Amino acid sequence: MMQALIERIQREAGVPHLVEILAERLLPSDFQSLMLEVYSRSSSKISPSRLLERYEHNRFVAPSLADPRLLVEVDRLAWQLLPERYIPLELAPLCPLGTNSVVASVSQKKVVSAGRGTEVVADSTNVLALECAVRRRSMIRGNDAREAVLLAASHRLTRAQAFKGPRVWAHFRILSLCAAGRDEGSFGFEARHLVEQISFYIKFLMQLAQLGRTFTNIRVAITDFTEGRLQIILQEQILQPLSSSFPKAKVHLDPGRTSGRGYYESVCFKLFATEDSGTELEFADGGPTALTRALLSDAKERLVISGLGTERLCAK
Repeated sequence: MMQALIERIQREAGVPHLVEILAERLLPSDFQSLMLEVYSRSSSKISPSRLLERYEHNRFVAPSLADPRLLVEVDRLAWQLLPERYIPLELAPLCPLGTNSVVASVSQKKVVSAGRGTEVVADSTNVLALECAVRRRSMIRGNDAREAVLLAASHRLTRAQAFKGPRVWAHFRILSLCAAGRDEGSFGFEARHLVEQISFYIKFLMQLAQLGRTFTNIRVAITDFTEGRLQIILQEQILQPLSSSFPKAKVHLDPGRTSGRGYYESVCFKLFATEDSGTELEFADGGPTALTRALLSDAKERLVISGLGTERLCAK
């Protein structure tokens, strides 16, 4: 379908290989200058009534349904509970073009590409991974490779694909954590930071009652992508510590999950909880990835990422 559309555009423009010319023959700076002029001319033709019509019908620009006062209090609680040594960052609304398609292998068609070599942030963990890589590179050069980089962000994301189901929007707020460091052997780095991040999310959900949002039946589903090679380690270093710390939460293995395979390495998790209506909702997702390893071209680098949808917590 997309190819047919492109062929029609090229045919009507009278310029064969138009996409190839724009994407491969022009310098990035020349392409940016060209697009700036295109957007300038296009915007000059928009009337005030047409602008209002676009605002009313464009799903990317509609205000959030969440109460902003509650979102602020949710963030405040999250920063109070943030694990020790994690540094909160206020991310820019844009990130480099390719942040999702290059480091996370997500189609560029699923993000909102912008001008000047940027795109709208669609996954804050990918941006945190870039920041982790910058800081890790400086540490490695300074012979301080064993010191971990621990970052967190609360950020509004925008996704281009149309999702289906309850509580899914074109833009939404996510609380995300990233832990970057050196391989410790025997899955040690990964297990420790998975427990740390999952523990934070469980505590966070439990204490939301003070903000009038009560969730019960917290459930953490751990998936092993290694065909059982890590099962003993997962039981001893992740499931047992979490179950002991949070006896009211259900922590279990979920061998049936397939989503995330190829993105998460070896292991991933999902966190669920039940709201007052009795509906179980998915709130958090995470696991080890190879993002910093690829960015730094260093096989010893490790990264554990996760994110929790705070917008879903606030919506009713």
